[in-house]
Amino acid sequence: MTLWRQILSALQDDTLDDTEREAVLARGAAQLAARRSPEGKQPTPEEVMAVALQEFSLLIDADQAHAALRESGRTRG
Repeated sequence: MTLWRQILSALQDDTLDDTEREAVLARGAAQLAARRSPEGKQPTPEEVMAVALQEFSLLIDADQAHAALRESGRTRG
């Protein structure tokens, strides 16, 4: 299943626990932040946090943003 299908499912599925839903949406925010960053520049956790809030009304912390960036392959570390 693609990430975007997972996101749509996470937004609609009431059976998912909050942790899994947040992880899926955070990965989506990381991917969106990467697409919106200038070419050659990696998104920052702060950018991921802003996208998560703006696009998904999801408040994530810096640790969740870092994890989402790592999982999406958008940052080193």
